[in-house]
Amino acid sequence: MPRWLPKAMLLALVGVGLFQLADWAFHQLIDLFVMLLVAFFLSLAMEPAVDRMAARGVRRGLGTFLVFIGVGLAVAAFLTALGTLMVDQVTQVAGKLPQMLHDLIDWVNRTFHTELSLDQLQHQVLKDSGTIEKYAQQAADNVWGVTGTVVGGLFQAFTVGLFTFYFTAEGPRVRRTVCSMLPPSKQAEVLRAWEIALAKTGGYLYSRAVLALVSSLGHWAFFTIIGLPYAAALSVWVGVMSQFVPTIGTYLAGALPVLVALTGRPVDAVWVLGFVIVYQQIENYLLHPRITAKTVDVHPAVAFGAVIAGAALLGAVGALIAIPAAATLQGFVGTYVRRYEVEDDPRIDRGEERRARRRDAVRRLRRMVAGGSTDPAGAPAGREEQRAED
Repeated sequence: MPRWLPKAMLLALVGVGLFQLADWAFHQLIDLFVMLLVAFFLSLAMEPAVDRMAARGVRRGLGTFLVFIGVGLAVAAFLTALGTLMVDQVTQVAGKLPQMLHDLIDWVNRTFHTELSLDQLQHQVLKDSGTIEKYAQQAADNVWGVTGTVVGGLFQAFTVGLFTFYFTAEGPRVRRTVCSMLPPSKQAEVLRAWEIALAKTGGYLYSRAVLALVSSLGHWAFFTIIGLPYAAALSVWVGVMSQFVPTIGTYLAGALPVLVALTGRPVDAVWVLGFVIVYQQIENYLLHPRITAKTVDVHPAVAFGAVIAGAALLGAVGALIAIPAAATLQGFVGTYVRRYEVEDDPRIDRGEERRARRRDAVRRLRRMVAGGSTDPAGAPAGREEQRAED
């Protein structure tokens, strides 16, 4: 046996053991890594506001605390308005439930030629009371599991908030600590990437907040005009959900006011649905490009793909932070990737040659109509013609 073989086998076993240990530790700490990632992106969104207050002489700790208070009050107001709306709607439905059951039984009897009655349904429910008790017992047994899930969620939220506060309040110290572990030649690159992440993430949050405010005001005005109940709460719901929930937020935002309208006058649901669709088009083509032009501009296809990838990797958390991450990556690529001018080639835009021939034909026709005269301005007129023809 070669002398090196026992040593090689021992090193291989140690390597496999270390790999298994690292894999186990990673899976045990993956929740912590996800919370750190979420806290990091939240701190990037909050740090510009804290920096502005710090530039005016406010201590970073106090500034971070004030930002946290503002965000907490906004979230609490949103949840309170939504909770009030849901409780009242459930109370109304419970009050109308007997009449709704009578109407449903009458409709079933007329449609299917049956002779059902409310007493028969009550007798059937009481007959199956054992099954109901079994389900109630199962629900009671699951209370502890639900309680544990809620407590775990609260602990994770507290952990994310704690790390976010630290990352935001100690932002300069965190960057200095990271740069101290890198050679001087790499420190500028890291700080540059950090600045891009700050600008893109903060820009994304602020642009979404502005869009949410505009959406809330627009929907509140329309809901008030048609007399929809809880116009303020529903408008805030539409504004927040449509802007901060990726991909499906628009559908969730419009579904709730439509359902509320159905409980009153069904015709109002048609008006609400129409307004939601029209406003979405106005936002997509007029408001969104102008508001996000100076903050963050991510192509819709890139945003959609980023949300899918984020959801596949980290679930709902990945979907929420996918667009800021994509905007940061896009800004980083745009800064460091060198681009070259592309020569005109019909294989790039196969319709450009046809459009050029059409422009030449229009120019010749105009010259013929004008008696062969040309515009003294020359190039500017040509550009105006080209814009008009395009």
